[in-house]
Amino acid sequence: MAVMHANEGNFKEMVAGDLVLVDFFATWCGPCKMLGPVLEELDTDRSGINIVKVDIDESRALAQQYGVMSVPTLFLMKNGQVVSQKSGFMPKEMLTSWIEESK
Repeated sequence: MAVMHANEGNFKEMVAGDLVLVDFFATWCGPCKMLGPVLEELDTDRSGINIVKVDIDESRALAQQYGVMSVPTLFLMKNGQVVSQKSGFMPKEMLTSWIEESK
């Protein structure tokens, strides 16, 4: 499944699944730009997890609702509920390990 983009209108629907990785990002953010290809690769390699990206400049209310203070901020969500949160760039190996820990 491809990395999906969410906004205030479709966010709840997109995070309703069993395990969802949410990336709050900004187009002007260097570490966010570095994380993008890592998330694409992770999406290609792993099944069983959906990846959803939220542009904080386009979805300010969502960023505020989830207390996003810096980007990138990543959330692992199960059935719409946050189970874990991390901030900053992470290489693929760290992301994979974090996902496994949170299952």
